[in-house]
Amino acid sequence: MSEKKDIKVLIGGKVMTMSGYESEEYMQKVATYINNKIDEYDSMASFRGASQDIKHRLLEINIADDYFKARDRVKELEKEIKIKNNELDDIKHDSVNKAMMADEMKKKLEQAKAELQESEKKVIQLQTELKGRQNAGSSRK
Repeated sequence: MSEKKDIKVLIGGKVMTMSGYESEEYMQKVATYINNKIDEYDSMASFRGASQDIKHRLLEINIADDYFKARDRVKELEKEIKIKNNELDDIKHDSVNKAMMADEMKKKLEQAKAELQESEKKVIQLQTELKGRQNAGSSRK
């Protein structure tokens, strides 16, 4: 586990000390996010005239809203991943079945080729016997 760090960040024009086990870059990213939210609200005339307490509550509500939307999006993506993984499993299963069928068909093809060769040998043997009988029959005449 990494050690706890204290870093100074600027939030809302005030220097603050943040403590945490995350990297300094991460904590600066959090401070930047909060500053962006403050800037977003400061651009609205109704927000500038509100009391500090109201400003804080609005920022908290907005950040909580962002969090819940992000959490819901993560859940949606996790469901999509699960569906895609199931589809991938089905495809893999089908692929294995098709590979097994292809192997079986190759074996049957090899067996059919071997039977064809045996049949061809038999035909040649029978043709040879027939010629021999025909030659024996014509030499008797």
